[in-house]
Amino acid sequence: MANNELSFVHRFEPSTVPNLAPLLLLHGTGGDENDLLGLGRMVAPGAALLSPRGKVLEGGMPRFFRRLAEGVFDEDDVRARVDELADFIAEARAAYGLPAPVALGFSNGANIAAAMLLRRPEALAGAVLLRAMVPFKVPPKADASGRRVLLLSGSADPIVPADNAARLAAQLSEAGAEVTHRVLPVGHGLSQADVNLARQWLGEAGVIAA
Repeated sequence: MANNELSFVHRFEPSTVPNLAPLLLLHGTGGDENDLLGLGRMVAPGAALLSPRGKVLEGGMPRFFRRLAEGVFDEDDVRARVDELADFIAEARAAYGLPAPVALGFSNGANIAAAMLLRRPEALAGAVLLRAMVPFKVPPKADASGRRVLLLSGSADPIVPADNAARLAAQLSEAGAEVTHRVLPVGHGLSQADVNLARQWLGEAGVIAA
């Protein structure tokens, strides 16, 4: 169902299977709150889905934070938007009676999820990061221990350099997260391998029924 009463325009689908962690769906540039619902249903059938729309517009396209150029982020805005999104998660958890969600983010959505793990890790139970890159040149001193993270990168991704994705994996590990980083023979777009690996990982992480 759509809901505009909380601080983000969003969609919420309640769980149909008990005791599953909810998924926080975070779209890429130009997406909206409907974009990743199908993916969420595929990788975590029966889990509650919480899908906000990014508040920043770039040429009319929703995003979760501002950037100065391709791959160059406005880090002050990243920090402010992470805090804003973490506050929304707290609102939604209270409104819908949810435990901490696992983020499932693509591109810009994966970047803000990574930033949240490095700045406000208490907001998330873990994350699946699809084509994420380093959000902070110097990461905050956060404790992400107890958070499991799956980072899926593309070896032919023209947007995220391989060394950048590797650096993000290292930053998350240094913050205490348990990181699984897989590099797939794909570009920036999503593939069936992403769906299969995400579903398998979520099952092993106990988010969905294996």
